[in-house]
Amino acid sequence: MVDLIGDELRFSFPEVHPDARLTITFQRTLRIPDNDKTYPLPPGLGAFPMRHVDDFAKTAPGGWLEHGGVMLPMYQSEAMWIHFTSRLVQPSGVPYPFAVKIAAGKINAVTGEPWRNDLSREPQDYAVVPLQPWIDGFAVDRGVIRQFVAMPLGSGYTAEEQITGAAEHGGLQVLVHPMKRDVFEARFPPAPRRRPGIEMTLGMPLLADGCDTAEMGLAPGGRMKQEIYRDPYGMDVWNSDQRGRCFVHLANSLMWEAITDAKPPYPPMTAEQYHKHKLPWFDYYADGQTALDGGAALTKLRSIIQIARQKGDVPLPANSDVPALPVVVIGERPKNQVRDGRF
Repeated sequence: MVDLIGDELRFSFPEVHPDARLTITFQRTLRIPDNDKTYPLPPGLGAFPMRHVDDFAKTAPGGWLEHGGVMLPMYQSEAMWIHFTSRLVQPSGVPYPFAVKIAAGKINAVTGEPWRNDLSREPQDYAVVPLQPWIDGFAVDRGVIRQFVAMPLGSGYTAEEQITGAAEHGGLQVLVHPMKRDVFEARFPPAPRRRPGIEMTLGMPLLADGCDTAEMGLAPGGRMKQEIYRDPYGMDVWNSDQRGRCFVHLANSLMWEAITDAKPPYPPMTAEQYHKHKLPWFDYYADGQTALDGGAALTKLRSIIQIARQKGDVPLPANSDVPALPVVVIGERPKNQVRDGRF
């Protein structure tokens, strides 16, 4: 079962376990510079607003109604990252695990392969949550992604168009499978009772507040340090009989207003503005995990700037380099490791 609660997609599997619940939000963020450098993780600037496509049957495109799902607005050249939060199960004291597949224009963001309605182990085409708390882009190399950046569908920039040669689907596609209940209960037995204390939640902090089509797709932007982790459990643990699936349509600001009669959020700040205010970047550390290689098809993607140079376009305003400092480490480093900082 998939519900839209506020601006959150909630995938629930009560037939599997009462606490088998996954929340996905699509986060606004800085667009990192598209150059030869590899940047740390940018911040979350709040969730994109989402609406049911079916609530706007009279104004939404007919193709969107066929797919169903939800929609959200993105400005051209705006970036996003996808945040996963799984529900904590008591008394085991661990979040319920899920296998999550993300595609853009039906191109898998981990492997670059066409969409399929099941999971693949070799190559692994999904992320394991909560081990993977977020995905910011296309996995182009081990430990490196290219940021999700919105571009008009049909402009030639999107990953879908680069790989398939067509601008057919656009948007995002999400598939979720929960862990089997018997496997979960065997692997994560009830934990001993602990004395009351402060619970810490892992996650990025949220900061306070030339094409004919208005439909958007996701193109590869700047390079970012991020690992997509190998599944430590194996394929047999995932419940293939239970799944949640959702099509997420992307509209530019004008299309969003025409469909919903509501203004989209104000454009996010630029990386230059962010640096001017000396706000932090992030580095996620997961000790002992193995990172996947980049998808074979994704390693061949050209970034927006690389294509723009050939086309003579200027699609990315405010693309100058910025120092990515300070960097805040999220996650646990080995206790004895010494981190080198700025001299």
